[in-house]
Amino acid sequence: MTKGRDTKPHIGIFGRRNNGKSTFINSLVGQEIAIVSEHAGTTTDPVKKSIEIFGIGPAIIIDTAGIDDFGKLGEKRIEKTLDVINIIDCAILLITENHFGDFELGLIKKFKELDIPFVIVHNKSDIQKLTPETESKITKQFKCKVIDHNSKDTKNIENIINEIKNIIPENAYQKTSLIGNLVEKDDIVLLITPIDSEAPEGRMILPQVMALRDILDNDCIAIVVKETEVEAFLNKIAIKPKLVITDSQVFDFVKNIIPEEIALTSFSIILARMRGNFENYISGTRKISELKEGDKVLILESCTHQISCDDIGRVKIPNWLNKFTNKKIDFDVVSGLNKINGNIKDYSLVIQCGGCVITKKQLQSRLKPAIDAGVPVTNYGMAIAYMHGTFERSVGMFKK
Repeated sequence: MTKGRDTKPHIGIFGRRNNGKSTFINSLVGQEIAIVSEHAGTTTDPVKKSIEIFGIGPAIIIDTAGIDDFGKLGEKRIEKTLDVINIIDCAILLITENHFGDFELGLIKKFKELDIPFVIVHNKSDIQKLTPETESKITKQFKCKVIDHNSKDTKNIENIINEIKNIIPENAYQKTSLIGNLVEKDDIVLLITPIDSEAPEGRMILPQVMALRDILDNDCIAIVVKETEVEAFLNKIAIKPKLVITDSQVFDFVKNIIPEEIALTSFSIILARMRGNFENYISGTRKISELKEGDKVLILESCTHQISCDDIGRVKIPNWLNKFTNKKIDFDVVSGLNKINGNIKDYSLVIQCGGCVITKKQLQSRLKPAIDAGVPVTNYGMAIAYMHGTFERSVGMFKK
């Protein structure tokens, strides 16, 4: 499953074929949004549905194919079901008729590998109720709740929703501030936003919009200029910003204009700080200087977009990296949440984009294989800052 363009929390529904996953989703949201059939295997591909959960807000429910599917086509469906685990914030595992075996254990193993919290629901309790033996076996082994449920009698829905709220990480749905602990009320924040071939016509890119809203939420004053107007603005207006946030691509230009005593960073760096992996990024960025001739670098784009001659990930960063290291580096690019082919250990560095269109959990899951394998990771903003001599300055304020 390659879609990851929704930053709302994602909740995956898993289980064997004909365990009533689609019916369960309908009862959970109180309307028929998933196709229901008595035939096993009706859901063939993961299907995303937007819902509203009281106490959490907007969320995405993902209905998956049965984990016990078979045949060549069934194997592909199972593969897609397992791929969903990489993009969810929590999971609901449905069992029926007290069946709990290798299929369920396999899923739980995957959940634990990616630190996915989960709740187990014993569905179709009107056919057979949850036995004390099954409940005891599961709770003792996994220290999780097992809720008996019948979609024809929705009295347990509130208990299930409460358990989802208990297990889902708060940072999956609570918005954290990009700059909240860097500024105070009435501070002035200067945003430098180039308008180049990659800028969407008539709009700003998402990290710029997020930063602008965060400035206003913190009762600060936002001033937005293009990089070509920064010097004129500072010379004509006797204003000293508390913080300057720039597009990473113009670091080389901006660093000579903004006085050293003014805090300077980038949209990509403040987003990386909010999304986690920040310490890994900092240590991984410095590994750029250790790259050798013929090393492989993996560039991860979270979105899919039209490629231009000024493409930041596919053109500019590779060119800057070859020039900075004075080495011939090999590059692979993977966009969206597509699979990374080959062995992650073959790469000497992974460079992740800002990840503004995916969830925090999706970004962390994306980087986990590299981090676990000891492969250094960085992101666009930090890598660019490092190659343009502004890295220590752009991250120094966060260390303080």
